[in-house]
Amino acid sequence: MAEKRLLRIALAGNPNSGKTSIFNCLTGARQHVGNWPGVTVEKKTGHYSHRGYDVEVVDLPGTYSLTAYSIEERVARSFIVDEHPDVVVNVVDSGNLARNLYLTVQLLELGADVIVDLNMWDELLASGATLDTAKLSVLLGAPVVSTVGQRCEGVEELKDAILRLVENREERHRHVPVSYGGHVDDVVTELVSAVEAAAPALPALPARWIATKLLEGDPEVAGLVKGDDARLARVRETARRAAQHITTATGSDPEKVVSEGRHGFVAGALRETLTEAGVDRMELSRHIDNVFTNRYFGYPIFLLFMWVLFQLTFRVGAYPMQWISTFVNWLCGSVCARLPESVVTDLFVDGIVGGVGSVVVFLPNILILFLGISFLEDSGYMSRAAFLMDRVMHALGLHGKSFIPMLMGFGCSVPAIMATRTLESRRDRILTMLLIPLMSCSARFPVYLLVGGAFFGERAGSVVFAVYLLGIVAAILIGRLFSRTIFRSSPEPFVMELPPYRLPTVKGLSVHMWERAKLYLQKMGGVILVASAVLWFLGAFPRDEAVRARYEVDIATMRSEGTPAALAAAERAEEDLASEEIANSFVGRAGRAIAPVMEPLGFTWEMGVSLMTGFVAKEVIVSTLGVLYHTERGGGGPTDSLAKALRDPANGVTPLAAFGFMMFVLLYTPCVATVAVIRREAGNGWMWFSIGYQLSLAWLVSFGVYQIGRLAGL
Repeated sequence: MAEKRLLRIALAGNPNSGKTSIFNCLTGARQHVGNWPGVTVEKKTGHYSHRGYDVEVVDLPGTYSLTAYSIEERVARSFIVDEHPDVVVNVVDSGNLARNLYLTVQLLELGADVIVDLNMWDELLASGATLDTAKLSVLLGAPVVSTVGQRCEGVEELKDAILRLVENREERHRHVPVSYGGHVDDVVTELVSAVEAAAPALPALPARWIATKLLEGDPEVAGLVKGDDARLARVRETARRAAQHITTATGSDPEKVVSEGRHGFVAGALRETLTEAGVDRMELSRHIDNVFTNRYFGYPIFLLFMWVLFQLTFRVGAYPMQWISTFVNWLCGSVCARLPESVVTDLFVDGIVGGVGSVVVFLPNILILFLGISFLEDSGYMSRAAFLMDRVMHALGLHGKSFIPMLMGFGCSVPAIMATRTLESRRDRILTMLLIPLMSCSARFPVYLLVGGAFFGERAGSVVFAVYLLGIVAAILIGRLFSRTIFRSSPEPFVMELPPYRLPTVKGLSVHMWERAKLYLQKMGGVILVASAVLWFLGAFPRDEAVRARYEVDIATMRSEGTPAALAAAERAEEDLASEEIANSFVGRAGRAIAPVMEPLGFTWEMGVSLMTGFVAKEVIVSTLGVLYHTERGGGGPTDSLAKALRDPANGVTPLAAFGFMMFVLLYTPCVATVAVIRREAGNGWMWFSIGYQLSLAWLVSFGVYQIGRLAGL
């Protein structure tokens, strides 16, 4: 059997171009995720086999340009320059060709063997526009194929086009020199001659690309021509005179002139090949944006969408939530009826089922929330929400681009903090990392569901919406404070991309919802399961058998009488036994130790212990309360008893204290995984600063809510 030939291809494209869909269609399950060598940017690779070839696919970071200002741009450019992939597949959004083909031109300048993949082809056809792909291929000197990544349509044709290019069977393939206009082309030609003469002293890169980058003032390329070699000195002098000539002739910076030349090249190619529809997709999006991003109507519309989402999460999710709760209660009852009383039975019922069951019941609500967020993201509206908040953040001295990872923080803080790598300035990265944990991640949502449902009933959706809103307000205020004290330098300008509105597909929504829900389920099977078992042990031991024996004799005597009064007394005795045992347990001792800190906030010691364990993962707060309150009261189903136990007047927890507890969960130190990522990305100092300021902020806000509310008679 003939050995398969190995190929390496790279996927390059703008964000929102569907590059990830194409990567998934090509590689299927054969994917690996790591980090690029030397940098903390995610590296995705995969493999597929086709017509005797074993093809490695490298998914380059999404980027609009190859100017090498951001880490993503440097990674993408360095891979193409240094690793020399056999083919670069440039994934292009067919509905936004003018913007996306700018990157295509830069790939052609690099001398790469490029295939232009016109993705989302169905949307271009649906808009009524037409594109002469054959002529566009001739003008670009690169093969052009069309795909629909969400349905994997055209992917086999893309694979065939890759092989034709590799095997030199592609007639339209040629390296087209990009024209930047008369003022630039002449000096570029002269500079190219100087670069070619100095070729022995330079890396093996296209001379025209080096010349263009020198005119743009690219620092990395400028470093290539440093040295005492006379040929390199001539290149530097020629580049200086060329830049001066362009500035004199045009009155503009050479970098801007070159950029305008690329845009002009793209505009000329599209003028010859693209016939716009009567109303194109971007034009329709602009009409919608006149309302959705309006400076007066945009904010109320955004708040309305979020409020509706939380109302649906509570009201629709209440039905499957009750079904799961019933099942968990039935499971507890069945196990208790079939297994003898023992430590193992207590561990399973009170620890594992009591802890994990308290969290799994909220899975339907989590799915509905993720479905709604996925719909808003895939439709393009979330980019508009970021655009709206961008205006506010600029006014407060924050970087507009920073809101993108902050928006991701509503899902999970860990990838959101990693997304700050796209910010060029360290000042912006650190400041954004400090604010992301104030965005209420999905792990906090079960806590809001439990406490809000227990204390606020029909108003729970509005209360949780208010908590999320207050998190945004807190981030804005803290950002303003930090930007005026710790981070006084001004943020760099950034133009935010607004992709066209799209109708999300059922498959796309399902995939995105499942990806997020899978993380939630993995936590229940890992961190929450282990934490629940550990908490049960800490709450069950040490045991005083003498005390237990005394209570059990009294309880047995009361039950033997059989009268209603005796049975009621037996139940009270069981509760007294559970209370005494939990108070003397390891976790009870810890609770009493921190009680003085929690009492001014109106929290019980159980709530204080749950906040301590919530440092592992915020969902553990719910499982901790489930274990503690179920252990204390014994018997019954944990999902039925927990909400009742929380609002039991004997505990003294008021709705005011409950709201303060939700605010504490919102604001205090994030999970250990988030803290570890902050340490890796920013260093030990900023990690400890983040822990300290969030703990202080959470305590002060909860103290203010409870104490001021009490004075106001709430």
